[in-house]
Amino acid sequence: MPTAFIVGASRGLGLAIAAELLEREWNVIGTVRGGARTGMHDLADSCPDRAEVETLDMNRPDQIAALRGRLAGRTLDLLFANAGVTTHDPLARIGDVDADEFTQVMITNAYSPMRVIEALHDLVPADGLIGAMSSGQGSIANNEIGTREVYRASKAALNMLMRSFAARPEQNGRALLLMAPGWIRTDLGGEHAPYTVADSAPILAGLLLSKRGVPGLQYLDRFGKDVPW
Repeated sequence: MPTAFIVGASRGLGLAIAAELLEREWNVIGTVRGGARTGMHDLADSCPDRAEVETLDMNRPDQIAALRGRLAGRTLDLLFANAGVTTHDPLARIGDVDADEFTQVMITNAYSPMRVIEALHDLVPADGLIGAMSSGQGSIANNEIGTREVYRASKAALNMLMRSFAARPEQNGRALLLMAPGWIRTDLGGEHAPYTVADSAPILAGLLLSKRGVPGLQYLDRFGKDVPW
């Protein structure tokens, strides 16, 4: 039975994808931050033989290193880093965002997911998949209306870091995916988004599974179509 490792599975899309993979007879390890009870804990209680909870604040390198130690010897057929935060005022222009807030968004959305991938990628077999949650707003080519400047920049940075990772000779032939899930009714997406988490989870989980073992890095939307870089 294959194993998926989902970073950021306490709620929202990460939790919903974890639940969907369990429905598809996968083992799932989901990470949560801190000690508070989350939806991932409920999944683990309902399916104790196939669902596990790991504690990880991916913005803390010491916790990433400790996690790597705990997972030594495991096989992760799917490694997916799910992260997304924005500024206090999502529509703030770059000149109105202070350096600390800018740094926090960039660390959470770009730097930390790649640090997790760096730490765990060798646990993913050749026929597995390494992915990260990007956004259509990370597309430079498609940015014709502006707005959400810091969030866009962070996802574009994530895309570039994944392209650099994919370009390393040792990653030649590796299946890699940047997924742009669309505008979904999460805490980040807001109540006016056209897609629900419940409707999106089967689509997104299916996309992840369909790209296992497909060589190269792809940047795809929820329908499996290429997003312009």
